[in-house]
Amino acid sequence: MVTSFFYIKRGLTLLLFLSVIVIGLNTARCSASAEATPPKQAAAGDKPASKNNEGEAAGPSKKLKPNTVEVVATGYTAGVESTGKRPGHPLYGITYSGVKVRRDQVSTIAADTKLFPIGTLLYIPGYGYGVVADTGSAIKGKRIDLYFETIKQVYEQWGKRTVHVEVLRRGTGKLSQAWLNKINLAIEAGKPIPQTYLES
Repeated sequence: MVTSFFYIKRGLTLLLFLSVIVIGLNTARCSASAEATPPKQAAAGDKPASKNNEGEAAGPSKKLKPNTVEVVATGYTAGVESTGKRPGHPLYGITYSGVKVRRDQVSTIAADTKLFPIGTLLYIPGYGYGVVADTGSAIKGKRIDLYFETIKQVYEQWGKRTVHVEVLRRGTGKLSQAWLNKINLAIEAGKPIPQTYLES
């Protein structure tokens, strides 16, 4: 009886010992399997995870604003090469709207008034703020002409570019010299246009 009991006890101990080993192996196998599983690939249309400013991730690319328009932009001057007028002509340097051409914090530009009425205020990347004050026979549709003081500046500083301009204020068809002077005085270099000028 003692011998029998001893073998039974030893058998139970061995059974328990083997169970522990089997459980341990299964756990290790599961851990290894989890480590070996590749990360889930992002499905089409999934948004990338946002990251903090410690440089972990970029968010989705910023879409163009609804009031942004793609245009082809060229440059022009008040000279004979652009307007056919020379200094001394009574209309030399005078735009279609009646204001004088100007390269300033807010410069005068030409556009198709069917798309951008006179007085429309745009922000043009690489050029700055521009107000539609002029028209041109070749300026039709999504094309604008940016004023520069000399033809050399046109070629060296601009040329011809496709840009996305932001429409800040839609014009009413009129533009006064007084308003143009005031808005230029109100803006400090590199500062945004005061909100009152965007609403007026």
